Amino acid sequence: MIRPNMATMLGYVATDAAVSADVLQALLREVVEGSFNRITIDGDTSTNDACVLIATGRAGNAPVTAAGGALYQALRDVLARVFLRLAQLIVRDGEGATKFMTVRVEGGGNIGECCDVAYAVAHSPLIKTAFFASDPNWGRILAAIGRSGVPGLDVSKINVWLDDVLLCENGGAAASYTEAQGAAVMQQPEITIRIDLGRGDFADTVWTCDFSYDYVKINADYRS
Repeated sequence: MIRPNMATMLGYVATDAAVSADVLQALLREVVEGSFNRITIDGDTSTNDACVLIATGRAGNAPVTAAGGALYQALRDVLARVFLRLAQLIVRDGEGATKFMTVRVEGGGNIGECCDVAYAVAHSPLIKTAFFASDPNWGRILAAIGRSGVPGLDVSKINVWLDDVLLCENGGAAASYTEAQGAAVMQQPEITIRIDLGRGDFADTVWTCDFSYDYVKINADYRS
């Protein structure tokens, strides 16, 4: 139950910077959107979650009261790194997880369709079990992209990589691809699936993990 909207978690982050409440709230919404709101384990949703960002003001700086400026940018960048690290740690601690998977979708017509494709891939049990088995099954990835609901999707423009290995080019098997290349990437504990839709200039990223035998066992044995 790690998706959507922050997952089943209670998160508390504090800074000693002096920041006005409205700027702090805007910062929180922004950094949560690119971190806790971009992780998933199995697509099931949470019933309980919260994320709190606190500014104590003990640093003694002139209060940040508006976006912009060096201090605001520095604070935003640090918060983004901290929130992303915490969010990714949740994925790495997924039930029975053996592989950490980054799903990067580029070339989208808008952010929404990038996320739709990324989540379709990240939620696919066939893809997640293939990764557990170290099987570079690009057909399962293309199938998930195709059923993501993106209107007017032209499969002939889609390219797919595992890390820097081109699996699929223009909707079909890449001429340069070999099974040995795919098998080598799949042995790694961290793998990036990069998808180019060839539709525009938007991109987004979702983080997830594989499905192992232990995922089924843990959830089958669980009693509330």
